[in-house]
Amino acid sequence: MTNVLVLARKDPVASTAAVIALVGLATIGGFFFFEYVLGYPPCPLCLDQRMAFYVSVPLAALLLLGAGHGASRKVLFLGFLVIAIAMLWNTGLSVFHAGVEWKFWPGPTDCSGPINGLGQASNMLNRLQDIRIVRCDEAAWRLFGISLAGYDVLVSAVLAIAAIIGARAAWARPELED
Repeated sequence: MTNVLVLARKDPVASTAAVIALVGLATIGGFFFFEYVLGYPPCPLCLDQRMAFYVSVPLAALLLLGAGHGASRKVLFLGFLVIAIAMLWNTGLSVFHAGVEWKFWPGPTDCSGPINGLGQASNMLNRLQDIRIVRCDEAAWRLFGISLAGYDVLVSAVLAIAAIIGARAAWARPELED
């Protein structure tokens, strides 16, 4: 444990980028575990929430490489800034999704609210057999009363804070002389 703290103090930019990449990668693994192993298909809002991780994890890996190979502090700062913005956006989207699940406000019409437009009654049974609607306003899974969207709020907020810390460390980093 002491070695990890020494490394974090020695290069806070690289260690912050590593934390963001590892936590983000674990979160993506969690998305796929719930979808493909446990069989919980994602709703449209869930799929939208994944986008910030698909941008932030590779960018954090590039920042980790750049920190070790002499990238300028401005590049590192901007990279962390992009991650912070993506994760703050995702935090807001996740709060919206959790609110839709708790029925605090209405969600998108394509995945929440009443099901309309099935056509005539004779054709309705055929249409019901063919459609698969994953609802945004029903939590597929909860632990301690918190849904997956709620946990995404927590993870995204922590990664946004980490990215802000990384941006500050990158800005304070001295430029390397050639």
